[in-house]
Amino acid sequence: MIEHAPQDAVEIALQAARCDDCVVIADESSTANLRWAGNTLTTNGVSRTRQLTVIAVSRDADGTRVGVVSRAGVRDEHIADVVAEASLAAAEGSPAEDAQPLATSAPPLAGSAPGWDDPPAGTEIGVFGAFAGELGNAFASAASGDRLLYGYAEHQVTSSFVGTSTGLRLRHDQPTGRLELNAKSADLARSAWAGAGTRDFRDVDVMALEAELGQRLDWASRSVELPAGRYETLLPPSAVSDLMAYMYWSAGARDAIDGRTVFSKPGGTRVGERLTAMPLTMFSDPAAPGLQCAPFVIAHASHRNASVFDNGQPAPRTEWIAEGRLGALVQTRYSAELSGLPYSPWVDNLTLTADGSTATLADMVASTSRGLLLTCLWYVRDVDPQTLLLTGLTRDGVYLVENGEVTGAVNNFRFNESPVAMLDRVTEAGATQPTLPRELSDYFTRAAMPPLRVEGFNMSSVSQAS
Repeated sequence: MIEHAPQDAVEIALQAARCDDCVVIADESSTANLRWAGNTLTTNGVSRTRQLTVIAVSRDADGTRVGVVSRAGVRDEHIADVVAEASLAAAEGSPAEDAQPLATSAPPLAGSAPGWDDPPAGTEIGVFGAFAGELGNAFASAASGDRLLYGYAEHQVTSSFVGTSTGLRLRHDQPTGRLELNAKSADLARSAWAGAGTRDFRDVDVMALEAELGQRLDWASRSVELPAGRYETLLPPSAVSDLMAYMYWSAGARDAIDGRTVFSKPGGTRVGERLTAMPLTMFSDPAAPGLQCAPFVIAHASHRNASVFDNGQPAPRTEWIAEGRLGALVQTRYSAELSGLPYSPWVDNLTLTADGSTATLADMVASTSRGLLLTCLWYVRDVDPQTLLLTGLTRDGVYLVENGEVTGAVNNFRFNESPVAMLDRVTEAGATQPTLPRELSDYFTRAAMPPLRVEGFNMSSVSQAS
């Protein structure tokens, strides 16, 4: 049995540390989930996890070295062992190129945020109370339309406690929820998908999603075969979020400085260059309504886009694209010194907007002479980092739009597209709304995107995937 509160674990570890500097992160998570198939709930469950991360820093005339050790379920009597292991790793390690002084003052936090000494937040199966009732109504609606619903709902709450030997004590509670809903025709020949990200499931309209899926299955009653090629394509917010999230994840300043990415140019980065003629702005903001996330850095390990030395540093609102121009890249304090650009750390949400755009996806369909309407993307992978060329599959519905109406479903495709190059071919953007990436839903749920109209989206080959 684990005896200590996570805050106590932080204090015990810091007291046991004999290294020059130390950062301790204690994470406590609880997760609840529901599954259903064939219009029937099948399973539910609740789990809890706890992890302790100790970051030991050794500084001497030869440089600064760091050792990181993470363990799950550490009991009080073993905390000192984890600290000793991290300290040994620091003593035996190579100098860290990203070494910086640790933060000594806390960034301003919201007044309503829980205090350091408050118990960790958590979730339980009751979070699905109202949602489960609506899901039952959706089952009945689907059955009346000769449809079957399958899916998964998950809610997780993680409380992270960050303490340092410089006196910093910071705490953040992060709720994360996602719904994935799949509808199939009774003969299982037709399929459609919808998803939603949420903080608490109170804002999820299951009946509206079920009605949307029913419409898409009706569209698929007529089947049309199309060849590979470049098509005017309407991307719904979910598909846009997968592409923009890949772009965000690839926007590290360090890789750009080293000439490895699409954001590189001889002697520096492309910050300031125009990426699209559309007035698109892509930003991350810890205070974005419905997408709130940690307003300070929580780094369990160092890599090219993050540094353990930045733990506790503010994570402010950052415009990655500003009115069509590349505005910033993901920076650690170390990479900011190399690039000469402002420090702009990773923030765990992403929003894309087009100033003044109010069109819905339905409006954009109505104004389409001939083109494709996608549902979502799947199995997205990098092909060429230098251009950020991605490949992947369409899934759960590709529809033909003719003269402002959906006239049938077409075959799936493999696509080859760079989201950076694609931005220059965006001819219309709709109103931004919260959405869930399909491909990245296990890792990235806090997104708000508009639907986009893209000229010449590259459907490189026909796919037999369903």
